[in-house]
Amino acid sequence: MKATRHSPHAARHPVPPGELVHALSFDIEDWFHIVEIAAVEDPATWPGLHAQSTLVERYTDLILTICDDHKARGTFFMLGWVAERHPALVRRIADAGHELATHSYWHRKVYELTPEIFADDIARSISVLRDAVPGACIRGFRAPSFSITQGCEWAFDVLLDAGLVYDASLFPGARGHGGYACPPGIHTITAPSGRTMPELPMSLAPVGIGPLRKRMCYSGGGYLRLLTKGMIDQGVRHEARSGRPTVVYLHPRDFAPDCPRVPMPPHRRFKCYVGCATTEGKLRHLLAKYRWDTCAAVLGLDARYVHGEPPSPTDHHRTELAETRHPASPEPTIDPQSKPVESNPR
Repeated sequence: MKATRHSPHAARHPVPPGELVHALSFDIEDWFHIVEIAAVEDPATWPGLHAQSTLVERYTDLILTICDDHKARGTFFMLGWVAERHPALVRRIADAGHELATHSYWHRKVYELTPEIFADDIARSISVLRDAVPGACIRGFRAPSFSITQGCEWAFDVLLDAGLVYDASLFPGARGHGGYACPPGIHTITAPSGRTMPELPMSLAPVGIGPLRKRMCYSGGGYLRLLTKGMIDQGVRHEARSGRPTVVYLHPRDFAPDCPRVPMPPHRRFKCYVGCATTEGKLRHLLAKYRWDTCAAVLGLDARYVHGEPPSPTDHHRTELAETRHPASPEPTIDPQSKPVESNPR
């Protein structure tokens, strides 16, 4: 397969952490959408599990309240299966001025799918969102469990064929479900077809003190729940010194100390459920201390944001795309068989 090429966007000057605009995002899936756990893998069991708890709606509404309190907009990567069952929730998200994007329909790992199955899944997820919010501009995608890995670069062409504009799926380090060797921060992907799209990968930075200092994700999911506010700030500051925005990603269950427990190995149980009571405080700390916006805005895809006019929250989900221009400088080629650039624990 032709190597997928990556090139950095235009050079970014170092900006103080409080002035750089960071990307706020949420993956809206239910409490049982956890990959590689046998007890919840079969979609036939999902309606019954969904009926056991109103967690996804309650804690998404909490996220909306927190964002409103801090006047922050974010990107909500909606799982189609959830959106289809909660269209009113999708409308509340859009009406609050947040960006709607897709997290797939079935929450299946991309590297286990064929291009045809993945294309059908993406089309269905976009259709569900537009059924809930007619005219919604769906521009972005994040793969379940960051599961675009070396060998499935075809996924970028599927996304482009579906009319999507950017991807936020790459995890530039080793993890339990893969990883992808790519530059840190915003860059341009050249898909196997030769077409390009912006990539907003997860944020990794050296975090900790002395021998415990390690390059790792610091701003989302179990990482954010496990780390202290000081360690999270350390990661934000490190990336900001290079002009790279931090990407926060959280799920409704990350806020839920009352999340129903799924049978799983002890190390997975620890990662899934520890620190949920700390998430709201950490998110409020970040929203109060730094500037945040949607993934599309941080990528420069919001026309009014590009031209310096603050977007109106009342119609953000209908904003027309600005023309995106990528640098003409030569793009380095990354071997799809190369190992992820850094190793970090899941």
